[in-house]
Amino acid sequence: MNENLAVDEERDMSEPSLSEYSEPMDQPQPEETRIEVQGLSVHYGKTKAVKNVSLSIKSRKVTAIIGPSGCGKSTFIRCLNRMHEVTPGARVEGKVLLDGVDLYGPGTDPVEVRRKVGMVFQKPNPFPTMSIRDNVIAGFRLNGMRDRRLLEEKVEKSLHMAALWDEVKDQLHQPGTSLSGGQQQRLCIARALAVEPEVLLMDEPCSALDPIATAKIEELIHELKESVTIVIVTHNMQQAARVSDFTAFFYMGELVEFGVTSKIFTNPDKRQTEDYITGRFG
Repeated sequence: MNENLAVDEERDMSEPSLSEYSEPMDQPQPEETRIEVQGLSVHYGKTKAVKNVSLSIKSRKVTAIIGPSGCGKSTFIRCLNRMHEVTPGARVEGKVLLDGVDLYGPGTDPVEVRRKVGMVFQKPNPFPTMSIRDNVIAGFRLNGMRDRRLLEEKVEKSLHMAALWDEVKDQLHQPGTSLSGGQQQRLCIARALAVEPEVLLMDEPCSALDPIATAKIEELIHELKESVTIVIVTHNMQQAARVSDFTAFFYMGELVEFGVTSKIFTNPDKRQTEDYITGRFG
């Protein structure tokens, strides 16, 4: 019996138990960092929209960005794949490191950055002149890929990942805009996933959807984080609590507090965070 106890103790020391992962921990555990943001500030002309933000985004976790309208949430995540550069007058200070490589370093190709860090926008935006099938593989077509077998594999795999295949497999040649709003959003997710990004940014992906479609997107987020790092901007406190592992609270362009979601929502360090989460302002 003592030998059995010794074996059990040795196993306990060498193998983490399932219970260690069943509930969020109060403090972030050592995990691989996928994106490291260091001293990020963003200017639009003379307006400073994001002010000296630093945080680490963990690999294969969901990080939620919350805060009132106009606090810099969307600007922040657009900087994670250089989408802010499409706005005239935008200027960035600081560093954004993807697996240790500075996305703003000399010689870094913004197109390659956006392939590795995909994005899904607030309103579904399937290409209106393209079929469901062609929407999914649009990125490959632009790069000149013509291997029909490989393209068909990409279509099916990406639609499966976006939990849309069973709903559209018999209508792949129909326009992408013929789908419902929730289906269009999942089509846009499939399009982003097709090029196999390392990170997926989601800017309020459910704000234009009904509760049923929202529930499907949230379920999809839970499934996708097994293979993709996700950063989601949301105004919905309940959604942030449901889907995310980590939460960052922004206010007036500043990062007020960042930590494990369970702690942020139950025992935040900052009074300002508590006031926002409990609805005292925002």
